[in-house]
Amino acid sequence: MTHKLVNAADVEARHEVFRALSGPLGVHAFRINQLELPPEHEGPEHDHTGDEQEEVYAVVSGGGVLRIDGEEITLKPGSYVYCSPESRRQIKAGSEGLVYVGIGAPRREG
Repeated sequence: MTHKLVNAADVEARHEVFRALSGPLGVHAFRINQLELPPEHEGPEHDHTGDEQEEVYAVVSGGGVLRIDGEEITLKPGSYVYCSPESRRQIKAGSEGLVYVGIGAPRREG
């Protein structure tokens, strides 16, 4: 198969927030997830030093703030943010909530 279409709304959301899309899409080289935070909700603070995963967050709708390594970055639709494995981060949705896509894979040298 050369392609596959998946609608995120058809994928069950874990904890009403996290839609894991890698499996339904058949992706093996990286992980892709859609996250839907209600207004003023905070995601967990975390890093990926244990698994060396790099991540990119792409904002689809709504807005909020990414707290990363002591800095606050405003998020709005069209924003893309790269996070290295060692960066400590946490996302907080604004008053309208926040929908974003997280794309990640272990860091490779090269």
